[in-house]
Amino acid sequence: MKNTRNNPPAGRARRKGVRPKSTPRFQKKEDTTIRLNKYIANAGVCSRREADVLITSGAIKVNGKIVTELGTKVMPGDTVLYGKEKLVNEQKVYLLLNKPKDYITTTDDPRERKTVMQLIGNSFQERLYPVGRLDRNTTGLLLLTNDGTLTKKLSHPSHGVKKLYHVKLHKGVSKQDMERIANGISLGKDKIVPDTIAYANPENKSEVGIEIHSGQNRVVRRIFEQLGYKVAKLDRVIYAGLTKKDLPRGKWRKLTEKEIIYLKMIR
Repeated sequence: MKNTRNNPPAGRARRKGVRPKSTPRFQKKEDTTIRLNKYIANAGVCSRREADVLITSGAIKVNGKIVTELGTKVMPGDTVLYGKEKLVNEQKVYLLLNKPKDYITTTDDPRERKTVMQLIGNSFQERLYPVGRLDRNTTGLLLLTNDGTLTKKLSHPSHGVKKLYHVKLHKGVSKQDMERIANGISLGKDKIVPDTIAYANPENKSEVGIEIHSGQNRVVRRIFEQLGYKVAKLDRVIYAGLTKKDLPRGKWRKLTEKEIIYLKMIR
């Protein structure tokens, strides 16, 4: 009887010095599709959950056809419409900046002055832009984003987005003038009535806190100039419920998810 204990089974004999061929490996193709609800959310329209409602209600078209099935995926190059608006799948970015003095609120400047975008640098591939404006000498909170829908909402005065400013003036503001401002100051054709106004420091009447939702250019400075006061310093300390807490001058941070949801809920 032959000893076959150490002999390889038939068909498995190896030639000395020759390794068996390895099984070819197939590289997994990258999936470039994206769920439709995520695409809508990335376009800044609403949350994913709210996007599901839009889809099932027939409000979304993909390549000209209404899509109502949840879980639908879209490819790069697909055209997605919400009503007549073409949606762009770009991750939304929301930043809060504590603007220093001598920076202008624009994406670029032909006169080569310092812009707020230089404070962001090349931190993001997305094209960000400021929401509203702060003049060159005004410091404080400024929101930057690529969410056009939110920008329109926060910029429109009908939504009553409140801004609180800390104003330092060249002299104390009289009680009579404080009352005049509180009752409304006419600037051109408009009468501007602040939401609140009070002395920031009872012992120093040259410092005032004023909360206002008007979107007029340089509105706070113009209010005080109308009454003969010169604004020495103007700082926006609250914008749409966002504060400067733990945000040094010239620095920025991303908004938290909770803050983003809050801004999108503003009516």
